[in-house]
Amino acid sequence: MIVLGIILALIGFFTGLSILTTVGIILVVVGAVLSILGATGRAVGGRKVWY
Repeated sequence: MIVLGIILALIGFFTGLSILTTVGIILVVVGAVLSILGATGRAVGGRKVWY
């Protein structure tokens, strides 16, 4: 999710499409928060392990 957000933000920045930049930044932030919560061992979405 973080990688997709970075890609969308870069595409939006270089092409001038502000909606892609906004969506990309949101995806980066959400991905980072979920990654941090998962690394600390907190249950995300009611589950500790997703498999």
